[in-house]
Amino acid sequence: MKPGTAKMSEPRGGDFETEIASLETQFDILRYMRKVTELFGFRSFLICAVPAPEAVRLAPSSILSSLPADIMARYDSLSLVEFSSGIRRLRETTTPFALTLETWERESARAEGFADYIALLKENGVFQASYFPVHGPDGSRAAVIWFGPAALVPMLATMELQMISIHVYNRLSAIQAVWKTGSAALSEREVQCLSWTAAGKTSAEIASILGLSEHTVNHYLNHVAKKLDAVNRTQAVVKALKRGLIS
Repeated sequence: MKPGTAKMSEPRGGDFETEIASLETQFDILRYMRKVTELFGFRSFLICAVPAPEAVRLAPSSILSSLPADIMARYDSLSLVEFSSGIRRLRETTTPFALTLETWERESARAEGFADYIALLKENGVFQASYFPVHGPDGSRAAVIWFGPAALVPMLATMELQMISIHVYNRLSAIQAVWKTGSAALSEREVQCLSWTAAGKTSAEIASILGLSEHTVNHYLNHVAKKLDAVNRTQAVVKALKRGLIS
């Protein structure tokens, strides 16, 4: 078996529709998506609005993600949105599809610094992306994308993942129209730091729990406060609780 390849898990079954409908906050959805990601043998996921043709960065379109932050940062620093055949296809199709690392290498090789980006993907076990197009109530295009080893996703698993994607995105819509307010979309680390803050933990304690430096925790919390237009982390917690971003 080639490096980065794997056998994709078969569908797990179960009443996922009822489970998704019971999720009450963005944090609940984050935990649910991480569980699905692991069950199907992926490494990370991204829920995003489909960037407009003139977009130069993907981060503003991100709604919820478990991708390592340095992957998104490197992607945007290279302006890879303009080279992405995956993004172009998401603007045109409603059918799930997958792209492999080899495809990305062909389409973006002329971007300066791209080799380092590919190395970063490999370090994080990303050799393929499986795209599941979804739509918002207003007809806007979005997608749930899973990243992991190169694998042929069985038809039944594809069907289950497509239904999960649709219901998860609809549930996000019901909780809050997050794709319309990208500034309120929190990363996984931001949600974690804010949730521990809500639990009464200090920056030093959060750093110990998450394996981060205290400086990094403060950076995440300051960024969250700006996103939520809060004057401090206490107000950020209150706003996040009201909006269902944390539980």
